[in-house]
Amino acid sequence: MSKFRDNKTNKNQGIHTIFGQHSVKAAIQNEKREQIELIISKNHFNLAKKYESKVKKITILPQNEFTKRFGNENTTQGIVLKTKDYSRPNLEEFVKIESKKSKSVILILDQVTDPQNIGSIMRSCALFDCAGIIVGKDNSPELTSSLYKSASGAAEIVNYIRVINIRRAISFLKKNNYWIYGFDSSKNKNSKLNFSQKSVLVFGSEGKGIRELVKKECDEIMQINIKNNLKFEIDSLNVSNATSIALYQFYST
Repeated sequence: MSKFRDNKTNKNQGIHTIFGQHSVKAAIQNEKREQIELIISKNHFNLAKKYESKVKKITILPQNEFTKRFGNENTTQGIVLKTKDYSRPNLEEFVKIESKKSKSVILILDQVTDPQNIGSIMRSCALFDCAGIIVGKDNSPELTSSLYKSASGAAEIVNYIRVINIRRAISFLKKNNYWIYGFDSSKNKNSKLNFSQKSVLVFGSEGKGIRELVKKECDEIMQINIKNNLKFEIDSLNVSNATSIALYQFYST
């Protein structure tokens, strides 16, 4: 039996609530999903015709009722999708497919807990051809409505793999010929972002960075050069911005 088997998310066949026009559109286009109901504010009733051939049940609600149930339309954009989750690969299944590529990059996020950050990172992954994000199961958000909204459709493209032990996941990736790059904002680290054709980029939380035990598993520690703003005590990048810079560099080489 796979040692990662207990961490598969494909047994979670719960109901997901997705809102926002880009996120809903991507979820409806995802053929792996089973759609349950599309709920639209009367202010946006024109969207019903757009999706009537793709979703069997469409409900149009008066604006006040829609707002009462789902909150401000500035957040939901007047559209909510109820959909079943679908089978997702575990780490071994994902790497088996990904490692066949001549060039591959994977992200590991160590204790990054903000769903909006992770959603933003997913968008960068989708744009820079990074197929998966690996996170620790105990210190990461599940696929929530806010994460879907922040990802703006990218959650349907980028694999989100929650593992029990990040160090064990790194060991497994090394055995599959990946080189592990940890990113640290400390001084005197390698700032020349030259990557292997098969790379794993590890980022930690903005407050604490990568945990020391995880850092020790990395093959190389890197840093992104920045100009510190001492006057306003701005001395580090937001983790989503840092991952975007690193992914761009990998994608461009």
